[in-house]
Amino acid sequence: MGLSNQEAALSWRCSQRCEVACTYSKQRVFAFMLLSCTRTMAFLGRAMMNAGRVVGAAPPALGTPGQSLVNRGVLGGRAAFPTTPQRVALRTSVSRATQVVRAIAVGDKLPTATFKYFDGEGGMKEITTEQLCKGKKVVLFAVPGAFTPTCSLKHLPGFVEKADEIKGKGVSTIACVSVNDAFVMDAWGKNVGSGDKILMLADGNAQFTKAIGVELDLTDKGLGVRSRRYAMLVDDQVIKVLNLEEGGAYTVSSAEMILEALQ
Repeated sequence: MGLSNQEAALSWRCSQRCEVACTYSKQRVFAFMLLSCTRTMAFLGRAMMNAGRVVGAAPPALGTPGQSLVNRGVLGGRAAFPTTPQRVALRTSVSRATQVVRAIAVGDKLPTATFKYFDGEGGMKEITTEQLCKGKKVVLFAVPGAFTPTCSLKHLPGFVEKADEIKGKGVSTIACVSVNDAFVMDAWGKNVGSGDKILMLADGNAQFTKAIGVELDLTDKGLGVRSRRYAMLVDDQVIKVLNLEEGGAYTVSSAEMILEALQ
């Protein structure tokens, strides 16, 4: 028995509504699956980034599927692998770690730097490397730290003892450099009895020490950044002799070794 026109129209409308409902349901399922995949990718990206921080590996680069989803607006405009302050710090630390400054060598000109010291009248003064060495023959020796055993018992006293002999070879100034403040250097000089024989120069911020590439990391000993031990002969701002120790060793930087070089 056939359907009337009215029944046929009603049946057709019902079938159309079912088809629309099915299509809508499929779209919702697809959107849910896409959102789940997006969240999973973002989670994995963060996990990989954290793992990279732990082991020191480079964090995952952008230009991933997660980023393409951002470009399509699926992630609401938020990057799956954002550039966080931690990632910037990691890149900076790696970059700094790979920057190795070459230690200064014979034939090099001293870089510009400023030291502080106390004069004979107790006033704090400043002096630059140019003021100290231009047109003069100067001996500079450095120690890892004021009041430390080897520096106080051997290195500085050795130059105090040999100061007259060294200056008798045409040296105008003998200066002791350390990454300490001027007050400490002044007190140390008085304690050892350097008098006017040795100019006690404070390289408080390690400006000179870093500029010539001889910084010594003693952070594990609670001393921060210091200077490697050395003794150099400078003639008109140019290094003629450089006796540079390994770390804080005391083998080639003595006053006697400088005297030998001056013969």
